[in-house]
Amino acid sequence: MTAPRRRTTPSAVAGLPPGRRRRRRAAVLAGVAAGALALAVAGPAQAANDVVAPGTELYVDPHSSTVEAAAGLTGQARADALLLASVPTATWLTAGTPAEVQAAAADLVGDAALQGEVPTLVAYNLPFRDCAQYSAGGATSVAEYTAWVDALAAGIGDGAAVVVLEPDGLGIIPHYTPAGASEPEWCRPAEADPATAAADRFVMLNHAVDVLTVLPRTAVYLDGTHTGWLGVGDITDRLIQAGVERADGFFLNASNYQETPRLQKYAAWVAQCIDLSVSTWWEPAWCASQYYPATPSDFSTWGLTDDAYAQAYADTGRTPDPATMKHAVIDTSRNGQGPWTPPAGVYPDPEDWCNPPDRGLGLRPTTDTGDPYVDAFVWIKVPGESDGQCFRGLGGPLDPVRGMVDPPAGGWFPEQARELIALAVPPIAAPTCEVSYTVHGSWPGGFIAQVWVKNTGTTRIDGWDLEWTFGGDQTIREIWGADATQVGQRVTATSESWNTVIKPNRRTTFGFLGRGDPAQGLPPLQITLNGAPCTVP
Repeated sequence: MTAPRRRTTPSAVAGLPPGRRRRRRAAVLAGVAAGALALAVAGPAQAANDVVAPGTELYVDPHSSTVEAAAGLTGQARADALLLASVPTATWLTAGTPAEVQAAAADLVGDAALQGEVPTLVAYNLPFRDCAQYSAGGATSVAEYTAWVDALAAGIGDGAAVVVLEPDGLGIIPHYTPAGASEPEWCRPAEADPATAAADRFVMLNHAVDVLTVLPRTAVYLDGTHTGWLGVGDITDRLIQAGVERADGFFLNASNYQETPRLQKYAAWVAQCIDLSVSTWWEPAWCASQYYPATPSDFSTWGLTDDAYAQAYADTGRTPDPATMKHAVIDTSRNGQGPWTPPAGVYPDPEDWCNPPDRGLGLRPTTDTGDPYVDAFVWIKVPGESDGQCFRGLGGPLDPVRGMVDPPAGGWFPEQARELIALAVPPIAAPTCEVSYTVHGSWPGGFIAQVWVKNTGTTRIDGWDLEWTFGGDQTIREIWGADATQVGQRVTATSESWNTVIKPNRRTTFGFLGRGDPAQGLPPLQITLNGAPCTVP
């Protein structure tokens, strides 16, 4: 069944978000693989899914594109960006030479390993990605792509990582004719060879699966689309052709808005359809879906599809065991309010995927899903970044839904960020602390800084840990008014006995003497108090 197109809009280019301040390269992995990394991944020779076992800490990137956006904002827009930056979110690798993507991946994985955390990387560089639409770009040939993904794998190395492999990679295939169809789907770019484009897509994805799954601590997920798009049998057939049997599973809802309970049902059905199709005489085309026997718009009927799978297992004589099946990761970055329903008859092309109004953040990223078919809820799409300039079929330049010109794809969208936070389900707590960080003086190789911590909440703080990440190679030489520990670039300042309590609307302070150049990313923007983000004026 053909469903509406869904486009992705990464902000990262040339392999890294603009201005990313990285100082380490692949060599860092050798030093941390046996040490800090063990905090996140237990023991050698584990199955890749252990990378996202319950309790795994997902990485919060202190140099993310969201932090970059916050640096150029003020007031509420800045506070919103910093709040979103405090949540683990994927990093998109979208371009660059093999050397550049290898270095970018190594830096990200190495930095995360130092903190005992696991990053989520999005590989998004296939030729004709997004069918050359809003997020056009990517490699120009099979050879160029395979070299790029080989370098990505080399950059990850022995580090722990979750790889979301090519959003839209299976949902939008150039010149692809689905099983049982008589003609190719809508994506028919003139530059692609109709005779080889679809086969090339599967060749590239299979190669990516092979080079990434051989890594000892990398979990790899292929495009599983979502509940408003492909039926279960269609996506299962595509996943099998792409090598899902050798991957950890599939990802759902990338950059989209479908409700989590529906996606969990869909995840189970796709997992079961794969299992039946590769382990018995069953065919993907026979798999029940959200479209039949269920009614897609009536969630109360989806139990009929559950029953159909129970019957399929009975017919094949196979016992379903989720532990042996392929699992899903689900993007919950913008699905708190579910998908937008455009008003009927108003817009020639409503573009319901493109910066829809009044959406909210969904579940926070976690590997504690309580669902045997779902390894993690993750934020694949960077919430707050625009999907592109949306005209709704009316020619633009204004988005008629919003009465404004939307930012280009990947640009920061303050109005949308505010909506996502205000309408989040579950609600996201507003910051209850404010931190002022001032460099009072500097000299070659050193500086002195003072930090003020204010309680802007309604209850007193009794004991605190303030955490931030330096933007360069700075280290703390001496500190007063707090105790400090530093791992890599990340610093934790802990209260002393005399300033452990901060009453509402009161503040405390500490200072330190630092080594390094304060011009490198100081003052830091992403600061947390007892794990919760603070406002940084």
